[in-house]
Order: sequence, then structure tokens, then C-alpha cells
Amino acid sequence: MLYNQLKTKISSLVNQSINTEKTLFKICEILRSKISYYDWVGFYFKNGSKQELKLGPYAGLDTEHKIIPFGKGICGQVALTNKNFVVPDVKKQNNYIACNINVKSEIVVPIFVDGKNIGQIDIDSNILNPFSKRDEEFLEYVCAKVATLL
Repeated sequence: MLYNQLKTKISSLVNQSINTEKTLFKICEILRSKISYYDWVGFYFKNGSKQELKLGPYAGLDTEHKIIPFGKGICGQVALTNKNFVVPDVKKQNNYIACNINVKSEIVVPIFVDGKNIGQIDIDSNILNPFSKRDEEFLEYVCAKVATLL
């Protein structure tokens, strides 16, 4: 039920959007406040023609990772593979960039516009292995909605 309510809320936000940055920030805030194990929610986008991601709107603790090269960390890997990446335990991932010592798991889902990976939603959790297939499908929906803004 919660996911369906959130889908409705996000669709409404996107459909009424006047300012993309503010809408993306609101989406981050909503997801972080409504899903208990979403401790950090943010967007990264391809930085022009560079082979790197640039941090966009986010909700949660500040991060020093404002720029992530393609291939580095979970986000950088998703930029290259164009596939969702769920990490149940970040300590078992050798190409992981620690944003916060409390983070135990992460999920990253790409955003496609005209078939091109232009960014992603990144969610960190302070709980081991909380992400399910349902989270993955829900975040794919969120990314599809966000893509209509970009």
C-alpha cells in the first residue's frame, strides 16, 4: 500500500512540477521520510560530456562525493553497466565508496532518457540487506517519472 501511495504522490509532484531541482529534492525528502530504511536519497547525473557523475538534489547527511568518475563505486558502475545495482552489505563490495560510516547497504537505479543513461537515484541504508525486488521495481517507477522532467 505504501508504495502505491508514494507512486501517486510522486506522479502528482512530477505532473505539477515547475522547477525540476525543487521537485527532485521533494522526491528525495518524501522517500527518505516515508520509507524507514531509506537513510540517504539522492540523484546523480552525467556531468556534461565528462565521464563522471555530478551530485544533484539529495536528502540526508552531507556527502563529500559530489563528483564520481564512471566505474568508481556503485554509482560509477551503474553509469557504465546501465543496470540496477543492489548491494546488501557494502563491506563485501570491493569497489564501494563510503559516504557515511553508518551505511550498510545501497541500491542504485539508472534513469534513462531516450534510451540513454543520464543519471540515477542512489539510496543508502543503515540496515543490512533491507532492499527487496519491490524496492527495485518502485525505484524504476520513480526513475521513469523523473525522466519525464529531464
